[in-house]
Amino acid sequence: MKIIKKVIVKQILTPTSKQRLTANFQKEKVQLEQECQQLNFEKRKLMQRTHLSKESIEKKFAMEIKKREEKMALIDFKLSQLERLNYGAEIVETEVDALVEVELGMNWYEQMQQQAIIIKDGIVIKIENV
Repeated sequence: MKIIKKVIVKQILTPTSKQRLTANFQKEKVQLEQECQQLNFEKRKLMQRTHLSKESIEKKFAMEIKKREEKMALIDFKLSQLERLNYGAEIVETEVDALVEVELGMNWYEQMQQQAIIIKDGIVIKIENV
């Protein structure tokens, strides 16, 4: 029988990876800023054309804009934390699913032990049990 388990992917911070992460965060932030601008535009357009309650329109768009602003604040926090990290530090990048073969007689606890894939500049350098 095959089952799926989660495996953490960690990245060793190097000048290249730090630069890539910073660029990704900044790109994500720009995208969120553009979405906020688009939402404001759509809100103004909808308020001029519709007979719906302007208050409900305002509330709905404000909620969506607030979500994006919170994401931008989180990105700013991540950028500030990234600046503080030294090269060689391990950071959790993502989590992936792994397919594991389970057979009769296997030690369940060994199979379910948390694993991590360590990468450095996009190259897998280590797979470890945590």
